[in-house]
Amino acid sequence: MNNKFIRIYEDIAADIRTGEIEAGTLLPSELDLTEQYQTSRETIRKALKMLYEEGYIQKIQGKGSIVLDIRKIDFPISGLVSFKELAQKMGHRAKTYVNVFEEREVDQNLFKQINFALNEKVWEIVRVRNVDGEHVILDKDYISQKLVPGLNKEICNNSIYEYIEGELGLAISFAKKEILVEEPTEEDRKWLDLEGFHNVVVVRSQVYLEDASPFQYTESRHRPDKFKFVDFARRR
Repeated sequence: MNNKFIRIYEDIAADIRTGEIEAGTLLPSELDLTEQYQTSRETIRKALKMLYEEGYIQKIQGKGSIVLDIRKIDFPISGLVSFKELAQKMGHRAKTYVNVFEEREVDQNLFKQINFALNEKVWEIVRVRNVDGEHVILDKDYISQKLVPGLNKEICNNSIYEYIEGELGLAISFAKKEILVEEPTEEDRKWLDLEGFHNVVVVRSQVYLEDASPFQYTESRHRPDKFKFVDFARRR
């Protein structure tokens, strides 16, 4: 049948998700898979192509297809990477849902948290990131309307950084970050799939443009089993 490669893809992908096929191991060769599934080599190649595009495997010339660790996603501490850029490595396994998109002014309570002026107008954005069918990240952003005009829900669903750099022509330069482990709030439990989890990893960032203007405050709240934070360090 024409869709046999999809069933093979789903079979292998399910084994990778459950850990039956371990990360870091090589998949059987195309010839072995052809025999295992009693199908043509072209069908196996289509299934492998789909696994590659969805971020389950990496093809290594001369070796075959190595299984990637999909249970955790490398989230760089020192880098400034949008979720869309991370999601591109995962194919259609990752989705974004915009739950809140509102205009508001910085009041006294918000003024204590973020490096914006009192009464400054900001965009308030709350997005949920879904990976492999589970809500695992809650992103809460406050973005200066003065520095980043014209935002809308569609842009927030796609990529705010892509809009800032591509459409507005601004250069995003650096961020100050802090990373904490906290108990989930009611908001976390409302938006995230946290059954069985008693902590969330929280990354708070103040992000600046090239001229050192603060344009974004973001609080990214992660389910701890899905994400690992990575960095490169060198002794000086």
